Amino acid sequence: MKARVYKSTGSWYTVKGEDGNFYNARIKGIFKIDAISSTNPIAVGDEVDIDIEAVQEESAVITAIADRRNYVARVSPHNKRQHHIVASNLDQSILFATLKEPRTSQGFMDRFLVSCEAYHIPAIIVFNKSDIYRKKELERFQEYKQMYEAIGYQVVLASVLKKEGIEEAKALLKDKTTLLSGHSGVGKSTFINAVFPQFNLRTQEVSSWSGKGMHTTTFAEMFDLDNGGHIIDTPGVREFGLVDITKQELSHYFPEMRALLPECQFNNCMHMEEPGCAVKQGVLSGAVSEDRYISYLNILDTMDDKNY
Repeated sequence: MKARVYKSTGSWYTVKGEDGNFYNARIKGIFKIDAISSTNPIAVGDEVDIDIEAVQEESAVITAIADRRNYVARVSPHNKRQHHIVASNLDQSILFATLKEPRTSQGFMDRFLVSCEAYHIPAIIVFNKSDIYRKKELERFQEYKQMYEAIGYQVVLASVLKKEGIEEAKALLKDKTTLLSGHSGVGKSTFINAVFPQFNLRTQEVSSWSGKGMHTTTFAEMFDLDNGGHIIDTPGVREFGLVDITKQELSHYFPEMRALLPECQFNNCMHMEEPGCAVKQGVLSGAVSEDRYISYLNILDTMDDKNY
C-alpha cells in the first residue's frame, strides 16, 4: 500500500496509508537513496510503499521509497560530513524570524533561502512577535521587507498576540505542503496553535539566561490542515549548514546575482576581486543590496569545498 511519512523518530516512522489510517512503521533492510550520505534514510514527506504487519497493532514495514520531487537538507548537527534531510516533497517553505527575543541574524535567513533556492522550493519569511518591536525593529523590518521583496520573496509581519498577519500567513498554507522552520523561541509553535488549535503543540518561553529559544519540537512532524494542505513542523534550528553546494555555485542561489551572472567577464567569477564583475557593479548601482553581498561573502568564507 502507498503511504506518506508523517513523523520520524529515528528507527520508527509514523506513516499515513492511502486507506486514511496511521501506522507505526519500520524499515525493511537498508535503503541507499540518491547515493547521498544522509543521517536519515527516510524523511517526513517521503512517499513510501508499506506492507501491513498487524492490523490490530497498526504496525507496518516500509519496503520502498518513491523518488523525491525535492527536499531541504542541512549539515547534520552530529556529523559535519553527513547531511540531514529536514523534509521532502515540498511546495513551499516558511521561515519564522524575529528581530528580538531571540534575534534572527540575516546570515541565518540567507543560508535558509540559499538552501531553498538550491532545491527549487519557494520561500516566504514571516517576521513574528511584532507586538514587542519598537521603532528600531520596525525600521529594520521595513529594510528587510524592501530588500527581500525586491528579489522575489514574500515577507509577512505577524503577531500572534495582536492577531496581526495571522490570517495572511494561514491563507498561504492552503492546499500546499509547507515546511515551517526557524530558531527555537521564534513563536512557530505558538503560531500553529493560534491558527490550528487542534494540534495543541507544546510551547516554551525563550530561555531567560541565554536569550535563545528552548527546544520544544523534538522531531519533524507533518499535520493535515482543515483548509487543505499539510504543514511540516521542525525542531528549532540553531545553525543552518549548507550541503551539496560549491563555492562556484553559491551565487546561483542569490536570485539578484543569478540575473547578472551572464554579464560577468569570467564564467567562473567568484564576484570578489575579478575584473569585469557584473555583480560587484550591481552592488555599486544598487541592483544588488550591499547587505546581501556581504552575506554572500560571509557564507563563501565559511564554505569548505572539500565537504560539499
